[in-house]
Amino acid sequence: MKRHIFFDLDGVILDSMKYHARAWIEAFSQLGLSFSEEEIYLHEGAIELDTARTLFTSRGVNPTKEFFESTFRLQKRIFLEKYAKLVKPYPQVPDLLESLKKDGRRLALVTSSHAEILEKVFPKSLEKFFDVIVTGDKVSRRKPHPDPYLTALTTLQADKGDSLVVENAPAGIKSAKSAGLFCVAIKTTLPEEHLKLADLIAEDHTHLSELLLNGSLKREGKS
Repeated sequence: MKRHIFFDLDGVILDSMKYHARAWIEAFSQLGLSFSEEEIYLHEGAIELDTARTLFTSRGVNPTKEFFESTFRLQKRIFLEKYAKLVKPYPQVPDLLESLKKDGRRLALVTSSHAEILEKVFPKSLEKFFDVIVTGDKVSRRKPHPDPYLTALTTLQADKGDSLVVENAPAGIKSAKSAGLFCVAIKTTLPEEHLKLADLIAEDHTHLSELLLNGSLKREGKS
């Protein structure tokens, strides 16, 4: 069993991705661009210009840094004004976090969202479960780069072999694997075909709880 568990935020702890996606779609619409929810999900967490560039070039737009940053600000404003108040944790999450802490695990929250977004959507009641919180504005490079998880590892003084990441999107999985970490992907936003870089795939939060709490990683030869 892994002692240190690093959780992504959106689509793992919070049922929030549909709201982030809507805000992105509305922001893009104001710029005359049209995207599907799945396209947004596939780029979840990859909010640097170099990693999100294909979103724009696929629509014939070659984005400048200024264009990208203004689009990102517009999306954040739409999300905070219209959708942040609708975000809630997945129902199984509080009990899962409490059980993990009682089991002696050390937990980290690792998200590409900035601290200002976290302040609006993350319930205070869940903060107590996390030993470390790493937001996108605390690292020089966000997911899919390894920096967020390397920062969490260093802060927790955790061994990679005794650590595990829970993610739900390709950028986060790539970030975890690039940091040398075991990764469990959960199918909250994307089907299995997009999560194949992960070491294990959880069907839902009930399955995830079984994997993390009941020794399933060891039984499946993945410990």
